[in-house]
Amino acid sequence: MRLLCFKHVGVAVADFDQALDTYGHLLGYRLLSGPFNDPIQKVRVCFIGERESDPGAIELVSPLSEDSPIFKILAKGGGAYHLCYATDDMDAALARARSCGCLVVAAPVPAVAFGGKRIAWLYAPTRQLLEFVEQ
Repeated sequence: MRLLCFKHVGVAVADFDQALDTYGHLLGYRLLSGPFNDPIQKVRVCFIGERESDPGAIELVSPLSEDSPIFKILAKGGGAYHLCYATDDMDAALARARSCGCLVVAAPVPAVAFGGKRIAWLYAPTRQLLEFVEQ
């Protein structure tokens, strides 16, 4: 069983429309889904790429509320800040990640952008923020 499969790169942006326009002109990317407002994560997100199920998809993430964690990332300049992996077994994927020294910073919760499927956030020993999403 393969526990994880690369899904997307998360990019923090202050201006949603400007980012959509820039990636459209620069890379030929188009809106694939969203935007979605996620009050649990306190963010607004959309997915862009060349085509559906694009392995090079980008998730644009902007703050939804004044207490959004994205403000901290934007204060450091924004840009790419997390890698997302899909899993068909969240519990096994989290157990494996913990055994490899990852710290689970946010336990699984439903996510609007993924139709209510659960996501979890981890911090890897390599100092990389990871997102796991249920398939």
